[in-house]
Amino acid sequence: MAANQGRGVVLAAAAHPDDIEFMMAGTMALLGDAGWELHYLNIASGSCGTAVHSRDEIVEIRTAEAREAAESIGATFHPPLVDDLELLYDLGLVRRLTAVVRQIQPTILLLQSPQDYMEDHMNAARLMVTAAFCRAMVNFWSEPETPTTQQDMALYHALPYGLRDQLGAPVKAEFYVDVTSVMERKRAMLACHRSQKEWLDHSQGLDSYLITMENMCREVGRNFSLSRSGEGWRRHSHLGFGPPDFDPLADTLGRLAHRNLSY
Repeated sequence: MAANQGRGVVLAAAAHPDDIEFMMAGTMALLGDAGWELHYLNIASGSCGTAVHSRDEIVEIRTAEAREAAESIGATFHPPLVDDLELLYDLGLVRRLTAVVRQIQPTILLLQSPQDYMEDHMNAARLMVTAAFCRAMVNFWSEPETPTTQQDMALYHALPYGLRDQLGAPVKAEFYVDVTSVMERKRAMLACHRSQKEWLDHSQGLDSYLITMENMCREVGRNFSLSRSGEGWRRHSHLGFGPPDFDPLADTLGRLAHRNLSY
């Protein structure tokens, strides 16, 4: 496959509104500063993230919050495709997401962890890996039908929420991105999700929405023996996506990307 000829396009795709902000937004902001074209997709609508609103009310609220967050860093917002807990690994959704990948033609795909406490998060990662894998398959039709695309891609998985897998074991990063310089923007993006502070405080006992995110970033930094705020990443296998040494995220961010030599 031929690489995108100088095109810097990144798609951050996650399950719900605010998932990108918690685990990916700092890296996304740094790529934007480096001149990359940013795209932002929540596959699910956030329909279950409330204890007080109707389905239609909370979807409208959360879509507006996510759009505000995306636009704050100049990212193109893509609307959700399904409701919460309907984010299932099935052919219909793979076809719809393949169309998104073919339309955007990203070089970098930022995804959630394949291991996470929540099934929606893990399904989002699996679905996007398959959609990206199918981008060049002429006999796999997307919905809507979209021309295939041939560019090399690099897929990166963020650390899971809480930095642990579904069985409680710590998940270590392959490399860490120092997001200290963009923490204020990351914090402002998460703060756009006003409806979720109340919901997560109510449903999961979080005493502070923003502090929880900041503490995770500090813990990632400590895991690399650095007193900085970071986001951790693992690169997906290159097979089916590009050359083994194709690593545009680390290449772009340079000294801000710190390798885990024991990974």
